[in-house]
Order: sequence, then C-alpha cells, then structure tokens
Amino acid sequence: MDDQEHLIQKIESYCNAAGIAESTFGRQAVNDGKFVGRLRAGKSITTSTVAKVRQFLTDRQRPLNETHVELPQKKSVLDKSRRATPIRKLQTQHANSLKSPKKDQIQGQEPEKRQFRFYDNRQKYLLFVNTCSEKWAVAERVGMELRHIHPKPPALRIFDAGMGDGTVLTNVMRQMHRRFPNFPFHIVGKEISLEDVRLGLEKMPDRFHEHPATVLVVTNLYYTEAPWLAPCSMEAAAALNWIEVPLSGTSSHAFHEQIKDLQPILVDGWQVKSSNKTGNPLYERPSVLVLYREDHKFLLDRVIPRIGQAKADHDLIIASQPYRARMPVEFKVEKVIAPLSKALAPGGRLLGVHSYGRDPGLEIIQKIWPEENPFISNRHDILKTLKTTLGNSHRDLNFNTYSDKRALFQYVMHTLPSEISNASIGTSTLFAAWNAAIYVAQIEDERLEPIIQDGSYLQATREVLSRYNGLWFNDESFVVSRKRD
Repeated sequence: MDDQEHLIQKIESYCNAAGIAESTFGRQAVNDGKFVGRLRAGKSITTSTVAKVRQFLTDRQRPLNETHVELPQKKSVLDKSRRATPIRKLQTQHANSLKSPKKDQIQGQEPEKRQFRFYDNRQKYLLFVNTCSEKWAVAERVGMELRHIHPKPPALRIFDAGMGDGTVLTNVMRQMHRRFPNFPFHIVGKEISLEDVRLGLEKMPDRFHEHPATVLVVTNLYYTEAPWLAPCSMEAAAALNWIEVPLSGTSSHAFHEQIKDLQPILVDGWQVKSSNKTGNPLYERPSVLVLYREDHKFLLDRVIPRIGQAKADHDLIIASQPYRARMPVEFKVEKVIAPLSKALAPGGRLLGVHSYGRDPGLEIIQKIWPEENPFISNRHDILKTLKTTLGNSHRDLNFNTYSDKRALFQYVMHTLPSEISNASIGTSTLFAAWNAAIYVAQIEDERLEPIIQDGSYLQATREVLSRYNGLWFNDESFVVSRKRD
C-alpha cells in the first residue's frame, strides 16, 4: 500500500509539472484513462503494469510537448475467429523535445496550445445533430441515388465516408432494405471518433434483425485506406487490429447485448492522437471491426471481408461533410474525393454533400463578422479539380454537378410554432440557433470568446429568426459515377 501511495504521489507530481490530466497520463502510460482512479481506489495492479508506469516516469523527467506511448501488449478477449494485433513499440520521441523549453513552458505552465478545432467540441456537435434535421435530409438525398445503382453478386456494397453517430447510415439501410430486401449487404463505415462508433453501433441491432444478410464493417482507417480496409504503410499493416465478431441469436436484444460487450475492444482500438501539422485526429492503432449474424455466416461467406483480401468495389459511397469547408479545394480533392472515387465499382456512384451557405444561418454569422464566408469552394470547383487531378487515368468516371434544383437541398432547425414569434423567442431556442449557425460555419472557440462576452450574438440571432420565422440551412450535393461494364 505504501508503494501504491508513493506511486500516486509521483504521478501527481508529474501531471502537475507536465500540465496534463491524470486520465491523459493513464492513456499515455498504459492506454487506460481510468488507471490512476483505480490505483487510488486500492484496486490490484499487476507488477508489469507498475513497472511500465515507473519506466514511463523515468523516461520523462520534465514536461514534454508531445509524449505518446503505443498500446501495450495484452491478451485478446476474443475467440479464435477474431484477430487482434496489438502495437508494442514505443514511438520515437521528437528531437526538439530535448531542446530548452520555451518561455511558456517554464515553471509548470502549459506547453504551446494548438488551435482547438470547432468539431472537437462534443457538446456543440450533439446539440446541432439533435436540434437540426440535416441527418434526415442527407439520408433522403442518398435514397435518391439507390434507384441509379446496379449491384452485382455477391452483395450490394456501401461505403460511408463519415459514419458519425450512425443516423444517416441507419436511415439509408432502411431504404436499402425496402428497395433490395433479398440482397446481401456489405456496409463499411469509416469513423475515427470512439463516441460516434458507440452511438452508431447502438443503432445497429434492429438493422441486423430486419435484414439478417448484413455484414457491417467499422474502421478508423484514413480515406486513402478505408475503402480497401488496408493501411498504406507496412508498419501500420503489420499492426492492423482486425476484429471479427459473429453475432449469435435471432433477436435485436441479443445483438444489442453482444455489441454492448464490445466496449472494451472499441476503447482499445479507437485511441487517437493529434496531427502535429493540422491538429486533425489520427489513429494510434489501425482497426477494423467486422460484424455479421452467425446464423447467416454460410450465406455471407463471399461477403465477409478477410484481412488482406478486401475489395473496394463500392456501389454507393456516401461522402457527407467529409472535410472542413475552409480547406483549399486541392486538399478536399486529393485527400478525400479522389481516393474515394477510385474505390467505385462499375456503375457505382459517389454522393458528395457539403454546406452551401446563402441561408439564414450564414446571415447570423455575417451580422457578427460581416466579411465571413467559410464556404470557399462549391461543387463545380471540386469536380473541376477532381477531373484535373485524376487526369486520363480514370476516363470511365462521370462528373455530375446537376442543376441547383437537384443539387441543393435544405434542412431546418426543429422548433415548435409557439417558440418563435415577434413578441418573444425563448433563450434556449436562441442558444440552439446560434450553436447551429457557428457549427455549420465552423467558427473556432478562440473567435467566439469576445463575442459571447459582448452578448450581441443573441440579438443578431433573434433578428434572423424573427425575419424568417425559423432557421434553415442549405447543403449542396454532387455525384461522381463510374460507367457500367
């Protein structure tokens, strides 16, 4: 017990000096954010874990700007049909960490703070998706593409380039079942956020019950990797965490219980770190989770992907808000749209969706920042750049911008008729509308602080809501399609 208390004291001293939370220390040292809490509670800790923590503390005598330890080796809790390859090596420390600390790093002050990205704020995201109908509207737009695809055996293949909380994907799966009730489904959802993976999987038990011939794959791989379920680098490929889970039973409750039991595996496989250049989240461990019903394994034998053998011939690719609006069009094409276009099957279609602006939401923003226009590239710019980027190597692709009547669509903020009137608009409605506007416009927290203190944003929001008797936003869509054989 004395040794445990001594270890806790050393951890506390290190966290104070490094300016990090104890949960962060736990994740960095032993890949367990609750480690310190369990240590304080007197829970038993293995000697190997203690040795790992002590070694971690020894290696870091002073605060480091970016300290990271790869996942430790641990015994798999999976059966033989599931595969997991843990990462064991320590990441090389940055050379500049050995230099003298900067002024803002002296005397226990925090290291240089990277810019906090608007979409890192979980509260903003949840408030937006629960008060606005964008997910529904996008799912309806995706449904329009189902009538134009021509799947071939052994399955209808769908790729969701940003699964999020699974709302869009589950609604699309319902439409798929209505249109193709007897087709096996091969569905891949890319998502790097652990919380979104959890929320998305929570919606899937009913889908497995209604459409038993479903293979669902969730991965945190990059856009250049995810359609093929294969990391690009040899090091990442060697460390690929491939998890295959046959779901037993026949009820949605049985499927729910088994998916719920996957939480420790998800925590292990969906750890992230931040890019030094962009601040974007990067996977620490490339992971692929494969789910299907065990009683349909024989039927789905040709549909279930195998490690190193997966194909990227997708009949439909959903790319809804897959990039930040303010990024240069070259970045959007090179990093997202181009690799996804290459993953289309003959007759396959890629549907791209992003914010368009020219709506009451942007009016709110421009009342505060008159020159603000985050939507710097439209569908025409993206497809023109895509055509140039791909060149003659993909002459079998069609680039469809469509007319505004088909390409543009709206979604609204949910309000009751009594919530908006010229006489009074509730504070909660104003807050929800302001949050939706700054979320869509992707305004960083640093720019919001002086505006929030001033309080003028509420009046600006009230004026726009009163003028339009509500709030809506515009999205635009485009399609890249591959010619049929």
